[in-house]
Amino acid sequence: MRIPYENIALVNAPYRKALTEKFDALLERGWFILGDEVTGFEQAFAHYTGNVYCTGVGNGLDALIFSLLALKLPAGSEVIVPSNTYIATILAVIHAGLVPVLAEPDPSTYNLTAEGIENVRTSKTRAVLLAHLYGKCCSMTAIMALAERYGLAVIEDCAQSHGAMYKGQPAGSFGTAAAFSFYPTKNLGALGDGGAVVTNDPALDQHVRLLRNYGSGKKYHNQIPGWNSRLDEIQAAFLQIKLQSLNEMNRHKQELAAIYRAGLNSSFILPVEEPDHSDVYHIFAIRHPDRDKLRAYLAENGIGTEVHYPVPPHRQQALAAYFTGQEFPVSEEIHRTVLSLPCSAAHTQEQVREVAELMNRFGK
Repeated sequence: MRIPYENIALVNAPYRKALTEKFDALLERGWFILGDEVTGFEQAFAHYTGNVYCTGVGNGLDALIFSLLALKLPAGSEVIVPSNTYIATILAVIHAGLVPVLAEPDPSTYNLTAEGIENVRTSKTRAVLLAHLYGKCCSMTAIMALAERYGLAVIEDCAQSHGAMYKGQPAGSFGTAAAFSFYPTKNLGALGDGGAVVTNDPALDQHVRLLRNYGSGKKYHNQIPGWNSRLDEIQAAFLQIKLQSLNEMNRHKQELAAIYRAGLNSSFILPVEEPDHSDVYHIFAIRHPDRDKLRAYLAENGIGTEVHYPVPPHRQQALAAYFTGQEFPVSEEIHRTVLSLPCSAAHTQEQVREVAELMNRFGK
């Protein structure tokens, strides 16, 4: 592709010297599991997200699972999740021994709302697992008020919202806990898998720390049946380096998004901007009724795109036992029409203008 959707090598190129020097130092030190680099990153990321505690884990899915397990909810408790999220959000509920209940999102913001939660809440509901989709925070004031009214725990899936803000408060600082992914394409991406749980609850943090390391707080002494899911020293060291530039990267993506907004014509449904939100555009997602034709047209002209996501969760074979017979028309429409455009640290303003100009010629 002349303008690929993503180029991870180019994204990481500015960090090459620092990453190489750090790797050489780690190789010389010879300590690769739960050492000073993990501790340093945990402290820095807790501060960045407005939390007291951070525990690094192996990936974003485990961060979600551990956040739910640490709530110690009764087996079979219902957890409300958005109907248009990535499947990991729902898998976490299932793997935690809980029951996922899908709620339709706002058709404009694509995010879960207090109204959507209220529509599906039952006497069995114990928690809400919301996703700040595409780098935009949910409107948390109303959601937290509803959660307090009914005594619900709130877990934030922040896999796509590193550095996003709502009313000046960072994503990941609203709920009982929040789960982050550091998959390489994220705004804060590792050079492999990685994740973290952040919280202000010391007991929850301690439980997550036990879960990630075989249920052990002291070597060879196991308090609970745990997992093996630890953010390793190399990835933690790399993430510390990249964290220093996260705000700059987010500003770059915001500038690219502004060019799309100014340049694209009215035939495209653009992401909603709201006064209380600072969006970080992990994904710049537009919608169009002829999405597949538009995507093919862009590909023919050397422009890479992605679809986040082509199949809604309730249509996934893996989840058929949970949602067969249920209908989610808002989610269906989003998945049928959404298209993600090039908008990364590796893209230039000139490239984005070119994409917008080409899109405006679509169908003419």
